[in-house]
Formats: sequence, C-alpha cells, structure tokens
Amino acid sequence: MKPQKGAALLMAMLTVALVATLASGALWQQWRQVEIESAERARSQTAWMMTGALDWTRLILREDALSAQGAGVDHLGEPWALPVQESKLSTFLAQDQRWQEGDAEVFLSGHITDAQSRLNVRNLVDKGQIVPAEWASWRRLFERMNLPQQELVAFVQQLALALSASSNATLAASRVPLVPQRTAQLVWLGLSPSTLQALEPFITVLPETTPVNLNTASAQVLMASVPGLDLASARQLVALRERAPWNSLEAARQAWGPAGPSLDSKRHSVQSQYFEIHGRMRIDQVVQQEQALVRREAQQVRMLWRVRSPSQRHTPTLQ
Repeated sequence: MKPQKGAALLMAMLTVALVATLASGALWQQWRQVEIESAERARSQTAWMMTGALDWTRLILREDALSAQGAGVDHLGEPWALPVQESKLSTFLAQDQRWQEGDAEVFLSGHITDAQSRLNVRNLVDKGQIVPAEWASWRRLFERMNLPQQELVAFVQQLALALSASSNATLAASRVPLVPQRTAQLVWLGLSPSTLQALEPFITVLPETTPVNLNTASAQVLMASVPGLDLASARQLVALRERAPWNSLEAARQAWGPAGPSLDSKRHSVQSQYFEIHGRMRIDQVVQQEQALVRREAQQVRMLWRVRSPSQRHTPTLQ
C-alpha cells in the first residue's frame, strides 16, 4: 500500500506541474499578444503624429515663401529656422477630454535645416566630367579637416561612374555603385564611416546641382566654397551676417570686400529650395526619429523622401 500512495502523490504533483506549465504558457501568450498590439498601436499613432508634424513644417515653409518677411531671401532669422524644443503633446490632447491618467506621455521636438547650406555632392560631376571649381572646394574642405585625399579621389571617380550608369542602360547592367540619395549612403562610393561622420555636417546629397546659400552656410562651407577665403575670415563673415542677412548676391559681394569678386552666381545664392526636416517623437521611454527632404518651389512644398530611424530607448539625464 505504501508504494501505491507514493505513486498517487507523484501523479498528483506531476498533474499540478503540468497544469501550472500550461497556465503560465497561456498567460505568456496572452501577455505577448497584448504587448504586440500595444507596440503596433504605438507605432501607428507615432506615424500619424509624425506625419502631422511634417505637414506642419511644410506649411511653415510655404507660408514663409508667401510672406513679405521672406522677400525671396532665406536666412537663419526666419521662423522656419527656429527649432521646436521638446513639447508635451499630452497637454494638448487632454483638452478634448480623451486623455486619461496613466496613458503614455508624448513629447515632440524637431528642427528644419537648409539643405543648401552645405556642399552638394551632385555639383561635383556635370555630364560625366568633374567640375574643377567644385573639386577645388572639396579639396579645401578635406585639407582643412585633415581627411585622406585618396578617399576623395576614389569617391569622385565612383560618383562619376554611378551618375553615368544612371543614364546609360549598358553601364547600369554592370557592377557599378548606385547613385546615393542621402549622405549616409555615400559609403557606397568609397568614403569610410569615420570620414563620412566628419563630413556630414558640411555636405548633402540633392537631386540636382544647387548653389550654396551664403545666408545659412557655416564658416567651414564658406571657406571651402569661396577661393582664397580662410576660416578666420569666414567666421567674421558669419558674425557680420548675424547682424543683417544679405538680400542679394550683389550685396554680399560688397560686404565681402576682397573676397567678393570670387562669388559666382552659379555656385552661390541667398535663396534656397531644398530643406531637411528632423522630427523626434518620444512616447514614455521609446524615442522615434524621422528625417525628410522637401523641395519648395513657388507655393508648393513637395516631399522627396522620408526616412524613419530605428526606435531607441530614452535615457533621462541625471539631475
């Protein structure tokens, strides 16, 4: 009888363990489904809110073109150049009585940058030939930043090959690099990640050749873009520009003194058509970032591409 009682007790323990395992498995499956649904809902809500934020920035650029304040000149004192600090959207959502205590906190921030305030990669090659003036600008930038010149040579060669292949079906079928659309893709053309990281604040990739906006370009870009201009003089011009932006290229020539005759109407301007929009949405501790390139022409602001970065975890700073 004693062995039978031990077997019954063992069977009871196995039954309890099996039921507990099945119950925990069912609970985990239910929790997983809830987490997936919550993540999908958060992703969808973030996408819609980011779309609304991008439309808002497009409206700002359009109104700037229509207002008398712009007057056909783009500079860093205009409303589009003011960054939006992290703002709590849940405060506004609570006004329609749909926000409930315990819901996720939503924060939005972002800024608009002038894409023509940097050296455009597409300016380097015209009809399959390297443009000497642009080649000289890139060489000055590489020299100033102590970057390897051999990377620049290989980069320009690959760029010319990629642009030729985009218009030639025979070359397109061969193994040639694709034409980049964003600066992060310039590694396709031979730039190392470290070189690209150093160059990224000063270069851009636009669909067509564009002039550099003297009212928004940094001192490094002005130094590289204008022959005979050193970095110290470029910084002085930036400080002079902050007092009053140049309303025309001729006004810039007069203000630049000896460097004024070097300004070229094909390579320099005081207006811009291309802008980059950077948006950042934070829901609780999850951060979602997006970047978009828009083209403003007359009264229309058209989006050319939009890229979403992988989600990140927000780490609060120590107080």
